[in-house]
Amino acid sequence: MTATAGCHAVGHRGDPYVQRENTLPSIRSAVRAGAQAVEIDVRLTRDGVPVLLHDATLERLWRQDRPLARLSAAEVRGLTGGGVPTLHEALALTESVRTLVDLPDAAAASAAVAGARESGAADRVYYCGSVAAMRAVRRADPAAELALTWTTLAPPRPTLLAELRPRWINYRFGLLSRALVDRNHADGLLVSAWTADTRWSMSRLLTVGVDAITTNRVGALCALLATRR
Repeated sequence: MTATAGCHAVGHRGDPYVQRENTLPSIRSAVRAGAQAVEIDVRLTRDGVPVLLHDATLERLWRQDRPLARLSAAEVRGLTGGGVPTLHEALALTESVRTLVDLPDAAAASAAVAGARESGAADRVYYCGSVAAMRAVRRADPAAELALTWTTLAPPRPTLLAELRPRWINYRFGLLSRALVDRNHADGLLVSAWTADTRWSMSRLLTVGVDAITTNRVGALCALLATRR
């Protein structure tokens, strides 16, 4: 694999420097900017509806100090003026791109997989998260495409890779080097990096040969990729 061949631009929570993260306007903005995939965070409401929210509460984004897990989907809609979309609503906007579903809470995995299937989006959705979250996805869908999030230089154990069968290893961007990327490629794994927001960090990742970059500045990344084609 060459440094830029096939490298995908992934909008982190949509296009959060332009629109509020994990919202429908943010997703639309990322798609318009040229993202090949949009990453969204999925959690469950009290009544089991998968919705887009990274944090466990509504405080940071919506100024409502209320835990999502204690609110129904209708209550969330009321408290946020409809600003927190359901997974179904989000997937309706990403028909032209892939969707990377991040699972901050492994308990949402089964509902997320079911939601992707019910939305007719299973073939364009893949999943990232912790070992626990990826195990939960694998139980829900033996054929799901996984991007195992990894935060250390120590490689995942062979037994873990055999169990989860990820297609991707999803690294914090500062960990990556040409040697690490090459090692993963030699093992048949694709490499994604999160979350690179400066032109320098994006350029370095392209040079070491990553296959996807997740960024809060997806327009800037798409522009950089265009100069290297």
